[in-house]
Amino acid sequence: MSAAVAFENVSAAYGARGVLSGVTASFARGMVTGIVGPNGAGKTTLFRATLNLLETSGGTITVLDKSLAHWSRAGLARTIAYLPQGSDTHWPILARQLVSLGRLPHRAAFAALSTVDGIAVDEALARCDALQFAARRMDELSAGERARVLFARALATSAPVLLADEPAAYLDPSHQLRLMELLREEAARGTAVAVTLHDLALASRHCDAIVVLDKGRVAGQGVPQAALSDPLLAQVFGIAALHIPDPAGGRGALTPWRRL
Repeated sequence: MSAAVAFENVSAAYGARGVLSGVTASFARGMVTGIVGPNGAGKTTLFRATLNLLETSGGTITVLDKSLAHWSRAGLARTIAYLPQGSDTHWPILARQLVSLGRLPHRAAFAALSTVDGIAVDEALARCDALQFAARRMDELSAGERARVLFARALATSAPVLLADEPAAYLDPSHQLRLMELLREEAARGTAVAVTLHDLALASRHCDAIVVLDKGRVAGQGVPQAALSDPLLAQVFGIAALHIPDPAGGRGALTPWRRL
């Protein structure tokens, strides 16, 4: 698969504090790439750099084979859909109206929703099992329900790149699994999907590729079995994992088992 987003020796800092150092990695079209690592490893920072919200101090980032520096804000907004970490809203706004915000990059200023926009909004709500919330106010929904609506907003953008930062945080187990199914469905459409996860079981079971960050550097990357090897889990996370095969013969998973 070709890279939709590529990082070549990328470094970045917040003031004097370095947060990314020499990162070389990519998010491929048609694949789900999981970004994992301990707290403070640089996962969210990598997304912020991709969105041009944080100036890099070295290296290059390319989006759809074009240098990030050459993208306009409007063009980038149509190209990359972003669901930020801990995103939430208690606004007294209807869920469907919030999802429609995902169509803003495709509309002229102050223009009404087009028929195409409306179809994209309703489809996104339906795929996130949130269509029943369409006419309800966001401040009347539970945290998990709001999370599903916010994810629908990202899907409604219909962008070729989707970045989701810890989207499973507020979801119950059933909807966590549905979320990963949705990410895989997006990838099957040709979207380059990148998702940060703390849940190594979800990452190992549902991601096509894994990038492991540790202290701002790439500690490992590749298919889940290689990127989440026992030595790397011990080195980066300080854990041993239990490896669980799939009885149906598909991809297995791992789950943290004990601290080392």
